[in-house]
Amino acid sequence: MTPDLDLAGRLDAMRGAAPLVHCITNYVAMNIAANVLLAAGASPAMVHTPEEAEEFAAIARALTVNIGTLSPQWLEGMHLAVAGAKGAGRPWVLDPVAHFATTYRRQAVSDLMALKPDVLRGNASEVIALSGGQSMGQGADSRDPVDRAEGAAMVIARQHGCVVAVTGPVDFVTDGKRSLRIAGGSPLMPRVTALGCSLTALVGAFLAITPREPFEATVAALALFAVAGERAGRAAQGPGSFQNAFLDALHAVTPAGLAGEAMLAAP
Repeated sequence: MTPDLDLAGRLDAMRGAAPLVHCITNYVAMNIAANVLLAAGASPAMVHTPEEAEEFAAIARALTVNIGTLSPQWLEGMHLAVAGAKGAGRPWVLDPVAHFATTYRRQAVSDLMALKPDVLRGNASEVIALSGGQSMGQGADSRDPVDRAEGAAMVIARQHGCVVAVTGPVDFVTDGKRSLRIAGGSPLMPRVTALGCSLTALVGAFLAITPREPFEATVAALALFAVAGERAGRAAQGPGSFQNAFLDALHAVTPAGLAGEAMLAAP
């Protein structure tokens, strides 16, 4: 483990602050994302309507935007929420779910990227397509390996001045200068809907605590997810029991346990 990341200290600080995370996410992900944040030690709020999104984003400690179930009203709320977050100096995270699938989604993500997210979290197919490459993605599912997206992630990070997290069996995080891989998790994780969307929310929780250290915050969130996923995988009998075991594991991982079990490696 890289000592200066201080995974134990970051988890302890996040739980101590229990930051309010404003989540604009899809209908499929709302429940599990809220439960993931609660189990990990943060406080979720699911607010998307234009009438209150901007005001609420300024109250929360961080904003996460997920385009999974997109609509004109939700997109307006996303833009207003980003304006509110940026106006209050709050960090924000973008999850470009299946942005390559339709013209509407591609334009939506292009417009949101122009608003400069602090962190972009997606699967390999989403990241490859966002860099202008040809991906094999199908809907929200990635058909590309993470290592094929590492170069694309670095290009996006440098062009947009953000941290890019490519998640999969072994995650990859880069800010365009530094990069790390995070191993762990379980093969059952892709069998439970919206866990990736929930990880985006968890990134927001850690980013809320250290908004000026988005690389380190993102690594801490992904490491916690991986450690909890590996623990849950050993206890679960299948996808149904995995979800319950995963929430329990998120709650049970101690700062010392995270520091001791996280598997980080430089590329």
